[in-house]
Amino acid sequence: MPEGPELHLASLFVNKMCEGVLFAGPVTKSAVSKNPDVDFACEEYRISCASRGKEVKLTLSPIKCDDTKGLKTQQPMDIVFRFGMSGFFRFTAEAELPKHAHLCFYTKEKPRRVLSYVDARRFGSWQPHGSWQPHRGPCIMFEYKSFRENVVSKLSDRAFDRPICEVLLNQKYFNGIGNYLRAEILYRLNIPPFVPARTVLEGLESEDACKEEKPGTIETLNKKTVKTAEKITVKNESVDLLRLCHTVPLEVVHLGGKGYDPEKADYSDFVAWLQCYDVDGMKSIRDHNGRTMWFKGDPGPMAPKDSKSPKVKKRTKKDEDHDDNKKKGARTQSESTGKKKSVKKEIKTAKIQKDVPLKKATPRKTVKHESPAQRKTTDNKKPAEDPQRRSSRLARQ
Repeated sequence: MPEGPELHLASLFVNKMCEGVLFAGPVTKSAVSKNPDVDFACEEYRISCASRGKEVKLTLSPIKCDDTKGLKTQQPMDIVFRFGMSGFFRFTAEAELPKHAHLCFYTKEKPRRVLSYVDARRFGSWQPHGSWQPHRGPCIMFEYKSFRENVVSKLSDRAFDRPICEVLLNQKYFNGIGNYLRAEILYRLNIPPFVPARTVLEGLESEDACKEEKPGTIETLNKKTVKTAEKITVKNESVDLLRLCHTVPLEVVHLGGKGYDPEKADYSDFVAWLQCYDVDGMKSIRDHNGRTMWFKGDPGPMAPKDSKSPKVKKRTKKDEDHDDNKKKGARTQSESTGKKKSVKKEIKTAKIQKDVPLKKATPRKTVKHESPAQRKTTDNKKPAEDPQRRSSRLARQ
């Protein structure tokens, strides 16, 4: 599932692809999507993008509209996206429109190009005239000071009675953290995932000793993120959980994403970066919400008692080669066994045929053909009567 870093990378991708590009005409939606229509049409407009936690906002900014062409005077529009399990943006030629493109923005040039929102599973959503959801907390990457203050000041909330691994997925406090980020953050601090969140966070202050980002809007901070993140230096003694919730996602941003960049589907850097999530040798268990938690060592006192580990050992090239050889060996053995069975069957059949004696040919019966006169004479003949029966008959008479 896309998390904070992936949504930010999506916004960087849109801004890069759409810089200086003019879009025109209506925004179209696929027939299968259940999301709302986007009532926007303009002769010329531009697109820009920003992210905040697990949300992305596209801003459509009209340049001019001509009523004589049937296009209404259009006001700027914000469309807020939530990617769900598989959402991302693509920018392609119109002829190469992706199969699962559900919302399309067409360029003015010819041949046209298309910025499309692609979502194979259709768990994502968008909201025209949308805004950042108010129940979500400050962004872990771009509103770090507000994010930290929001958590530290709300530790009395009942939400913090739950295990720390489950609280990290609560977007009211940790907007942008997802499954792989929580595993990496807790692993680096050697914190068992199923300990009460309040015991982990108590004692943390609203501000830490690290350099904070300068105040500004989300849009401004989005543009300055890369430069700001490169300057962040954190000493080991000053690192705490909330600080890592800010810096670990920025590390992913510097990697270039884990395959959500549609122009570069290379996962190797991300896989090499992972230290805990889905890594061979780590343990896993499902939390109380059914989400898989990866960790090392003791899970903690609040771990579900009846939870089964869904862990599957990661396959290496050596394992694959071993399995291939094993399959080839099994196939060869199967073929050899089949040949042996075939030979045995042939030998058995031949032996049976050899042991069964041949039947002697039965001579055909000769049929005596009679003429009609002979057949009539034969039919009229009576069989000879037994002498004893004849005596008895005569005696009765």
